[in-house]
Amino acid sequence: MLEIRNFVAGYSQVAVLHEVSLTVEAGQFVSVVGPNGAGKSTLFKGISGTVAPMGGEIRFLGEDLLKVPPSRRAHLGIAHVPEGRQVFASLSVLENLEMGARTPEGRRTWSRNLEQIFAWLPVLAQRRDQPAGTLSGGEQQMVAIGRGLASAPKLLMLDEPSMGLAPAVADFVFDKLMEIRRDTGLTLLLVEQRVAEALQFADRGYVLETGRVVLEGPCERLRADDRVRQAYLGM
Repeated sequence: MLEIRNFVAGYSQVAVLHEVSLTVEAGQFVSVVGPNGAGKSTLFKGISGTVAPMGGEIRFLGEDLLKVPPSRRAHLGIAHVPEGRQVFASLSVLENLEMGARTPEGRRTWSRNLEQIFAWLPVLAQRRDQPAGTLSGGEQQMVAIGRGLASAPKLLMLDEPSMGLAPAVADFVFDKLMEIRRDTGLTLLLVEQRVAEALQFADRGYVLETGRVVLEGPCERLRADDRVRQAYLGM
């Protein structure tokens, strides 16, 4: 579904990512883990088009994504749940979800999708008329996930969904993501600092350090790797 080959990207002509290659197959859950400053969020911004490429290629469903304007990439079926949630604070929960349903498929399936989002995340139904900025951090994260789902994506990219959340709330968010995946088979690409959870739930993982992929493979194998165990799992 998503193929990234030798991708180079950064800011002000300074490369942050150095020839990164990554593959996500349809229906897979893939995690990208690594320390702060490794380039994880830059990778997502490169896929979404908010960071200009310096080299390499990205293909989505066989299409050259780097030739697609950033404003059109969501219409291909890519939803990006950004770091820090970035909800529209003055808009209601329902209006935030409606903002996600701007793709052709999102508009066509809006009623059914909304019903399903409320079934997965019932707190959003309870708060549907409440300004999103008045919600707790965990509830805002659910709004951001719901907004991504409202576009009826083929690929849902989640950038640090546990950031700033209490451990119990972060666990709840991960549980909900797993429920959504079980129900839909949706393809997930996750960037996450909670390495244990990211590698526990995913099918395949990539370890990114200083802008380079240093390890990759099935998550079961990564969890058993001494380097991962010592550097990220505290073992």
